[in-house]
Amino acid sequence: MIMEMDFDVSLIFAMLNGKVFTAINRKLQRNFVRSGLKITPEQWTVLFYLSEQDMITQRQLCDKVYKDKPSMTRIIDTMETNHLVERKSNTEDRRSNLIHLTPHGYAMKDRAEKIALITLREALRGLGLTDISISQEVLRRVFENIKEDKR
Repeated sequence: MIMEMDFDVSLIFAMLNGKVFTAINRKLQRNFVRSGLKITPEQWTVLFYLSEQDMITQRQLCDKVYKDKPSMTRIIDTMETNHLVERKSNTEDRRSNLIHLTPHGYAMKDRAEKIALITLREALRGLGLTDISISQEVLRRVFENIKEDKR
């Protein structure tokens, strides 16, 4: 059973309260600033998902990046002001808009992706391929165990 296992409780709680996530996000933000990119890690995540599937509803985007609707509205508003995304009318459902990546958004995504990969390499420094593969599988299982049911 899990109670009999020898594990680092402080590390588990650091993961649970977001310390690892926060540390990586702070490093990513610093790397964006150093590179002259005016983008946040949250915006980068939106760019990433839109580059994989453009023209999705704000609701779908919320589900992909695990943000609530008010937070996503704020992110999209800022990104629209910075000409990274556009809202377009959804012809299938007039109550919603589709979020579209602009040419400037695609260019920013490409620049930010290079910085994100550098940041990821920094975060994973000293880990071998086996370590990374095991960590990935463990995190995937933890995520699957706790993620909410589809709305």
